[in-house]
Formats: sequence, structure tokens, C-alpha cells
Amino acid sequence: MRERLPSLTALTLLAALVAGTWWAAHYTHSTVELDPPRRHTHEPDSWAKGFVMLRTDEHGIAINRLEGDYMQHYPDDDSYHLDKARVTINQQDNPISTATSDIAIMDQGGARVQMIGNAYVHRQPDEKGDIFTISSKQLTLYPDQDKVETDDPAVIVNGSQTLQGKGMYYDNNSRQLQVHQNAHVTIPPSNTPSADAPTQ
Repeated sequence: MRERLPSLTALTLLAALVAGTWWAAHYTHSTVELDPPRRHTHEPDSWAKGFVMLRTDEHGIAINRLEGDYMQHYPDDDSYHLDKARVTINQQDNPISTATSDIAIMDQGGARVQMIGNAYVHRQPDEKGDIFTISSKQLTLYPDQDKVETDDPAVIVNGSQTLQGKGMYYDNNSRQLQVHQNAHVTIPPSNTPSADAPTQ
């Protein structure tokens, strides 16, 4: 019995040690939060000066370009905020459009760009040679769809015509323009003399 006493003592101490370790681990996991959830605050995690971002198609051709004097990225909604922003949309078979504004916010994985402050869109001349521009305090671009919209008052110049109204939607694929409220069109007088006008 005396020879077995040291062995029994060692086994008892080992069992006590295992039980104590298990209890300590269980207590720690139940009372201490080892991996607290990530805080999602709207604070920038990166910035850049002279920022330029390009998106290309499957052939490596640049179709959208976003640039600005200063950029901040916000991880909570994965948005990019730019000062003195410029967006170029170069979709196949459509005239190139360029948009500028004081501030721009790109979100939704690049599918939407909000142009805020002196927002201006200029479309290059189409097959008729007419330019197309939109001016408003805020414009929302959908670069992949090549569309523009706003709920604010806007001034649209289409060739020689000027259209004013509140709320606007333009599709550069179909060249269709919709003005929602208070539409007013200004058409300059024709310089062509009428048939009854005297000739000299």
C-alpha cells in the first residue's frame, strides 16, 4: 500500500490540475470577450492625393475613370469621397461623357457616383454633331449603365435647345431624356429667312 501511495497522490494531483485548468478556461471563455465585434464607425481608413481609379472591360479597355484632388475611403460602407472630382464614362457605342463636381461619393461597388456641388455633365457630340450638357447642384451617375439622374432643378442643353426643369433622368444609351416637373424649353429663332422675306 505504501508503494502505491505516491502513485495515487500523483494521479490525484494530476486530476485536480486538469479539473482546475478546465474550469479556468471555461470561466475565461464565458466571462471575457476574446474577439469583440468590429466597430463600424464612419471614419476614413485611408486617403490619397491626386487619386485616379480606372475600371476596364474584359478586353482591358478603360470604360470608367474616377479622379480627384483628394480621396478618403470609408470602410463601413466601402465608399470613396473625393474633392474636385472628375468622372469619365466611355461605354462602347456611346459618346464619351465627362462629369465634374466639387465633391463626389462613389459607393455600391462603383455602380453609383453622387456628384455634389456645381455638378456638370458634358457629353461629346453625337452623330448629328450636337453636344449635350446637364447642370445641377447634385447629379447621380450610374457609370456602368451610362445614366444620369437628379431630383433637383437642372438645366439641360441639347444642341441649340435649352431645357429647364426639376427632376431629370437621362439615358445615354437610348438618348432619352425625362424631366419630371416644371419643364421649360427655350428654342432660339431660326436664322433662315422665310419664303416671304424680301431678297436683296
